[in-house]
Amino acid sequence: MIVNLFQNKKSASGVDWLLVCLGNPGDKYEGTRHNVGFLVADALGEKLNKPIQRLKFHALTNLVDYGGCRVLLMKPTTFMNLSGEAVREAAQFYKLPPERVFVVCDDVSLPVGKLRLRRSGSAGGHNGLRSIIGQLHSDQFPRLKIGVGQKPHPDYDLADWVLGKFSKEDRKTIDDAAQRALDAIECVFAQGMDRAMSQYNG
Repeated sequence: MIVNLFQNKKSASGVDWLLVCLGNPGDKYEGTRHNVGFLVADALGEKLNKPIQRLKFHALTNLVDYGGCRVLLMKPTTFMNLSGEAVREAAQFYKLPPERVFVVCDDVSLPVGKLRLRRSGSAGGHNGLRSIIGQLHSDQFPRLKIGVGQKPHPDYDLADWVLGKFSKEDRKTIDDAAQRALDAIECVFAQGMDRAMSQYNG
C-alpha cells in the first residue's frame, strides 16, 4: 500500500506541489533536447487525460491528482531563461515553499535517458534552473534531471546542442525515459525522495 507522506501536511491552498516541467514554447522548439521537461508534462497529461491548456501564471497548467497529492502541473510559456517568473507567481499564489516546487529538466552531463533525482543544488549551467533559483531566492527545491547527452566535441556550441533535436534512436530512449520519469515523480509524491532516489538514481 502506497502511503502519502504529506497527507497530514496539506497546503492551506489545497495544492501540495508545483510540478514545473521546463522547455521553450513554440513549434520551433518542439522535440528539442531542452524541451524534455515539456515531453514529461505532456506524457503525464496524456496518462491522466488532463490536457495542459489553462493559461495561468505565465504557464500552461492543469490541476491533477498524482501520487496521492494535489499537483499544479506547469509548462512555463516564458522562454527557458525566464522560467522562474512563472514559478514564483504560482508558488506565491499557493503559498508553497521551495521544497514543494518539483522541477523537471534536461541535463547535458548525463547520458541520454538517464534519470537523476536531487533534493536541491546549483543551476549547473542550466538557464531554467538559474532563473528559478533567482526568483525563489533558494536552490532548496527538488528536481528530476533527464540526460540528453553531452555535445559531440568541446567546440560544439552548447546552445546549438540543447536546441537541436534527437536522433531517431535517441528519441526512442527519451520517450522511454519520460515514462520512467512519471514513475519517479509519482514515487516522490507518494513515498518521499529517499525512496525515489534509491529506486531511480541507480
